[in-house]
Amino acid sequence: MTDAPRGPEQGSETKINTDVPQSARIWNYWLGGTDNYEIDRIAGDEYKSLYPGIVPLARAGRYFMDRAIRFLIRERGIRQFMDCGTGLPTVDNTHEMAQRAAPEAKVVYVDNDPLVLAHARALLTSTPEGRTAYIDCDLHDPKTILDRASETLDLSRPVALLLVNVMGHIVDPDEALRVAHGLVGGLPSGSYLILDDCTDTDDDFNAAQRAYDATGAIPFRLRSREFISRYFDGLELEEPGLVTVNAWRPEADDAEVVPTLCGVARKP
Repeated sequence: MTDAPRGPEQGSETKINTDVPQSARIWNYWLGGTDNYEIDRIAGDEYKSLYPGIVPLARAGRYFMDRAIRFLIRERGIRQFMDCGTGLPTVDNTHEMAQRAAPEAKVVYVDNDPLVLAHARALLTSTPEGRTAYIDCDLHDPKTILDRASETLDLSRPVALLLVNVMGHIVDPDEALRVAHGLVGGLPSGSYLILDDCTDTDDDFNAAQRAYDATGAIPFRLRSREFISRYFDGLELEEPGLVTVNAWRPEADDAEVVPTLCGVARKP
């Protein structure tokens, strides 16, 4: 079962700015997608020239998502997911990961990018047993996100909130914490936070990000381990705790360490 996306669909393409690169389209390019423009491919290639590890980093984040979702379904009984900062469709989307493991799973996507909105129907596929929906909403507005999500999800029952490579777009650190804690705070006991964020530990990564920010695109902040750990305040981290994405319950040997940190944590 699927729900139609909220907000205007007709004319959404006219709002898409192709004069500056856009992160969702660049990540789509790095992940092998085709929903991007020349300016995004140029920016993506320039980023890779300064930090070649960005493509393995992007892919490692997707693999972490899949492992985390399967873990929560199979070992913690979670059947509801809310993915904030959805991005563009790729080879494997959140609802596909979840419904492959549990066909009855419900997934709500949240984003406010016009190109993502234009592709919402591609996201809004589902198994007959499950349900997917798309919310066109600003991440800075947790209350509205939760209100709208409640039209699809049962917020009296546990929900897994995904904040994967999105929190860096909230430049102000206090606001980033407010948003994350506000979303988690609106979920019931037994819910989970799945979070993956990029760290500031690699000099080449830092240089590539500074160069990207200078293009006029929406900036992205790389942050310290200490700061990222604060997203999990008041929550109970599942083993192995706050680790790089490669090290979270790996299913194959992966010696490459990428400058990210991730965790899966339960709300008491």
